[in-house]
Amino acid sequence: MNDISNEIRTRLFTMRDTEYRDFQSALIPTVDKENIIGVRTPALRRYAKELAGREEIEDFLTDLPHSYFEENNLHFFIVERTPDFEKCLAQVQAFLPYVNNWATCDQACPAVFKRRKRELLPFIKEWVESGKTYTVRFGIGMLMRLFLDEDFSAEYLEMAAAVRSEEYYVNMMVAWYFATALAKQYEAALPYLTERRLPVWTHNKTIQKACESRRIPPERKESLRGLKRSDENKYRKIVQKPC
Repeated sequence: MNDISNEIRTRLFTMRDTEYRDFQSALIPTVDKENIIGVRTPALRRYAKELAGREEIEDFLTDLPHSYFEENNLHFFIVERTPDFEKCLAQVQAFLPYVNNWATCDQACPAVFKRRKRELLPFIKEWVESGKTYTVRFGIGMLMRLFLDEDFSAEYLEMAAAVRSEEYYVNMMVAWYFATALAKQYEAALPYLTERRLPVWTHNKTIQKACESRRIPPERKESLRGLKRSDENKYRKIVQKPC
């Protein structure tokens, strides 16, 4: 462990909130409670801003794997501030194999990715097809955040729909993606439900999340409820976990 990693860990423990740690631990079952310090996200983001410009920060970013949940989150918050596309992409590629929970996976969206979307697409495809739980989840998350508005194409729906996994955190992200697509690209996304193109669990979870959304009008929610499938026995149930 190098000097800046020691400095960062010490600083994180000064920001510790044990009650918040207990709360977080219940939401992130894939991380042992002893590996959660209990630092709130706004404080981590402020600290990331403070650290991002330091020359020696590369020593922290390459000091992998980290031991604590907050170190991982801080890592991603620093990386998402990298202004150079190629450098940021390389940092993300290097870090994704070490992501071990949905919260770290979901909170980062590098600003430079939003400006270089077309160049990012081949890497999103690679992530989605990787078969690695949180790499797949991150890739689908990028599709959801960056490609459901003016840069939308129907082929991206197919990219997400093609994912087949028994991992809860992958299937939940696919459902979240399609629920968001129903809010933003309803006509394009609807056939994936009416034509039953998704696995049963993902299909029904998509409907549930869409019906919970404030962006979908009541009349559409009513139609979506009518598309719920009951043939659960054809697809092994996935144990529900907080997400």
